[in-house]
Amino acid sequence: MAAPYRTIRGIVEHEIEIRRSRFVCALAPAATEEAAREFVAERRRLYADATHNCSAYVVGESVRRADDDGEPGGTAGTPMLEMLTRRGFADVAAVVTRYFGGVLLGAGGLARAYGGAVGETLDRAEAVEMVPAAVVTVSVGHAQAGRLESDLRASPYALRGVDYGARVAFEVAVAEDRLPVFEEWIAAVTAGRAVTALGGTVHLAR
Repeated sequence: MAAPYRTIRGIVEHEIEIRRSRFVCALAPAATEEAAREFVAERRRLYADATHNCSAYVVGESVRRADDDGEPGGTAGTPMLEMLTRRGFADVAAVVTRYFGGVLLGAGGLARAYGGAVGETLDRAEAVEMVPAAVVTVSVGHAQAGRLESDLRASPYALRGVDYGARVAFEVAVAEDRLPVFEEWIAAVTAGRAVTALGGTVHLAR
């Protein structure tokens, strides 16, 4: 079963300074790995003069990437990634840009700096709770379709698409804990004439 997670509403940036080194962290929502890579590339272009542009991102339940960008192995990207996952975030890309201040921090100091920069920036981000949702196909006759579409658009349920065939099929995303209530609502608004079928699982903002 899919698990809930948190993501962020929009791009957020925060800077910290540790022993004269500047660490500029930027976070962005990233629903796909392509979006995450594009954000990382954009930050590297923006801060091409920096000493390092280290990155980490989590996309969905399986994609986890980290890049130390020249820092000692495991001292930058990994603690950044660990901060994202430990805090329960996904669909988020993080880039920490470092301008070296002349004082070596050591492996432990680097890990704390990079992980801490991400943690402090997450504290400033607007978090969004994402919950597992079932994709439900609701099909009705053409005579009922107009009314049901209007009811669905006015409801709290996420209408994802409409397919006009022999019957009209509406694809709706419903939070898993609201499925029983949704089934009752559909039966009521269609006088029991709708046919429902469960499909895959997605996540919805709550």
